This record gives sequence, structure tokens and C-alpha cells, in this order.
Amino acid sequence: MFNKILIANRGEIAVRIIRACRELGVKTVAVYSDADRRSLHVAMADEAYHIGPPAPGESYLVIKKIIDVAKHSGAEAVHPGYGFLSEKEAFADACEKEGIVFIGPSPEAIRLMGDKITARKIAQGAKVPLVPGSEGAVTDVEAVGIAKKIGYPVMIKASAGGGGKGMRLVRKQDEFESSLRMARSEARSAFGDDSVYVEKFIEQSRHVEIQVIGDSHGNVLHLFERECSIQRRHQKVIEESPSPAIRDKMRKKMGEVAVRIAKAVSYRGAGTIEFIMDQKENFYFLEMNTRIQVEHPVTEMITGFDIVKWMIRIAAGEKLLLKQKHISMKGHALECRVYAEDPEKNFLPSPGKLEYVRSPSGPGVRDDSSIYSGYEVTSFYDPMLSKLIVWADTREEAIKKMDSVLREYIVLGVRTNIGFLRRVMGNDEFIRGEIDTGFIERHPELLKSNGNGIELALIAAALAIRNSTKEEVETATQAKVSNWKLFARKLAVSGKIAI
Repeated sequence: MFNKILIANRGEIAVRIIRACRELGVKTVAVYSDADRRSLHVAMADEAYHIGPPAPGESYLVIKKIIDVAKHSGAEAVHPGYGFLSEKEAFADACEKEGIVFIGPSPEAIRLMGDKITARKIAQGAKVPLVPGSEGAVTDVEAVGIAKKIGYPVMIKASAGGGGKGMRLVRKQDEFESSLRMARSEARSAFGDDSVYVEKFIEQSRHVEIQVIGDSHGNVLHLFERECSIQRRHQKVIEESPSPAIRDKMRKKMGEVAVRIAKAVSYRGAGTIEFIMDQKENFYFLEMNTRIQVEHPVTEMITGFDIVKWMIRIAAGEKLLLKQKHISMKGHALECRVYAEDPEKNFLPSPGKLEYVRSPSGPGVRDDSSIYSGYEVTSFYDPMLSKLIVWADTREEAIKKMDSVLREYIVLGVRTNIGFLRRVMGNDEFIRGEIDTGFIERHPELLKSNGNGIELALIAAALAIRNSTKEEVETATQAKVSNWKLFARKLAVSGKIAI
């Protein structure tokens, strides 16, 4: 086992990895930008090193800076988390050249599966069904022809894409060329590569992914599926496991397909094979993510398998101890991503200082977070505040539990999507499991709050602070921002209301 690991990331995933390392008896090294000096991962790590300005291109994405810190600190390995450098072949390669273990797949596996076009060819070779589309990167003229041939609607996707970047849904031919230009521009900005491909858009499809994990000895396991269909701007918001649409026969088939793809590239570490599934239960290969996923906790909750710890053990040369037949799932897990954003304004990020935070707890409740009262949400990074995960015996119970704990989750100082998440939990179609990737677009009513959250907080705060003077209570009811935050915070401490 390693003595010291550097975490080349920030936020909740850095905290998650630090905790896993502590349990394994491994020391940790954090890196941070100017914006993250007071971040939780910096305080928790055994050592922390400053690597530059807030902009990722000057700090977290600079390979040389990360390598230099690893060498200086004596870290034997680097865990990249997700995002940033986690799927960069050049980073994995640089680590290996410096004798530093990259906790993840080989540079070659990242290269092969990181390029979406190459990944499609590998999947095709493994006899995995593919969505109809182009065989590779296409020119503008070729793209127009292929879209016309396979029929609208179509998806334009960045070859080096991920996280919804460089992706455009096109429903009509007269929208295609402008969408193509936007997709190329976004891909160039996000990945430094404007190559794209075109594939058929499957209406009312589900986004289902299979968690895989492989060691350096040829063993690959799957840890069942996750349903990730609740998305905004092609980015996941709510995930669950198992999927309410997958039955045992299909689960077995999808798992076998996922393992076959992973073995085709001698995959090492944790990764995810992503599929889309149509209304007739046909599934098609979408892509492979060669890293740990944001939503990995729901898999951990139903299997008891600690994915992060096993990533570290595998990188240290250990064999997977379990066989596929020994892995089982129990109960149902749900994850909600809590964001500093305004659903009523197309999920616009809401940076600012968190005046007060109170996260829920209890049996079967997990809050993967790095926020605290006084934490500053900046515009430099993804606005995700935390991942709230619950486990229960059944899906119905899990939904009720999630709604209950979301009610207890208090974040004051910025707009959040907590109200939106609660409204999804109460939606009849969601409760019945009748979901697909167009769910949010079909339900614009979910984006609208009741508009009286502040008013309720003020009234209840005034009641809660019984010893307040008449003038203080009158001031509270005026709903001035400088005052309602103060009174709502007092109220939150009293535990008498959740906003």
C-alpha cells in the first residue's frame, strides 16, 4: 500500500478520497488555487500546496504543477477524482514517466475510450449495439448528409466530449448548420478539439450506466446499473440504483456487455459504461467514462463495495477479491445533486457566500459535501454544493426519505435547487418510475417555486425569536435582504423550519 497520495482535485470528491485514504492509513496531499485557500479538502489533508490562480487553466489543469507538487511532497501516487485531469491521457502518461502511480486506467485505455469515435469502434468490435450515426469524425458537409440519411432528430457530439459540452440536439434540418457551428465552438473551447460526430437521437430514452472495476491481473467486475435519466442541459441531477426499468435478465446482459468492453481495453480501476435505452428496452452503447463518477455513492450504498478504496488498492497492485457471483445488491439508493443555481432562471449558477448550512443526517442518509457556513461559492468551478444520498429497502421508501431529508437541508445565502429536487420527488411520473432524459423539459412546472419561501422564513423566524423586541420583529417582516438572512439563520439554528 502507498504511504502518501496526492489528490489532484478539489471539493467534495477530494474530501471523499481523503477520507478513504485515512481509513487505509495513507497520508494525503492536497492542492489548491487562490479561490480554495479556505476549502475543506485543504484543511483535512495532511499537507496542502498552492498551485496558482482560481482559473483551472492556471491551476488544477496544469500538469507540470501537479507533478512538481507530487515530487516535492514525496507522494507515490495521484488520484485525479473526476473532471479536471482525470481523463487526460497526457496526465496519466506524465505520472508514469515520473514514476508516480496514476490511480486509474492506463494512458492507452484513456486514449482509446476518451475519444468517443474510437470508443464506438471498440464497442462495435465487441459486438455491442450502437446508435445509428457516423463512423467517425465528420466534415460539415458529411455531417449534413448523415443527418439527412438517418433522419431527424439527431445529436451532434464532440468527439473528445463529456459533461454535456459540445453537444447539440437538432430537430429540424434548417437548425443543423447553426447547431453544428455552436457544437464545434464549444468543443474547441472545452477540449481544444472541435471534431464532432453525428448520431440518431432516440426519443424518450433512458440514460443507464453500468459501473465496472478492473484490476491489473485481468479481472473485471460490474457493480450493476445506475439510472441517470433526470438531466438538465445534458447533465445529470438525480441518479438511482437499481433502475426502475431494468429487470434481472436485461441487467445480466448489460453487465456482461459492459465487462466485455472493459476487457477489450484491459481496463484498470473504476469506470463506467454508459448506455441509452429506448421504450422497447433496446439498449445502445453511448460512451465510456474512464474515471470515477459523481454518482458512485448510490452503487456503494446498494452493494457495500467501497469503490474509492478499491481504486487505491488496485493501483497498489492488489487483486479484486470477489467474483461476479459474490456481488449482490440490496435495497434502493437515490442521489440528488445539490447545486447553487436558480432553476427558475434555466439553472443559472448562483455564486456567493453561504451564510448558514445545515445538512441532514440519520440512518441510510449520506451527504458527500465540502461546504460549511461561511464557504464561498465562486464562479470559477462547477456550482455543485453536495451530493445527498439515501438508502431504503424499496424505491418508494427511498423517495419518501429523500423528500424528508431535503426538507431538512438548509443552505442560506445563495439560490439552490433544493426546492426543485423536492418537487421532482413529489412528481407522480417520477414516483412511478416513468422517466427519461426529457423529463425536466416535459415538466416546466417543476422549475417554479411557490414564491413564499422568504416570507415563510420571516414569519416563522419572528415567532421563533420570542424574546425579540417589537422593533426587531417589524424589521424582519419588511423582508430586506440584510435582515431576512439574519432572522432565517436564527430560525435555522432553532430547527423549526426548512427552506
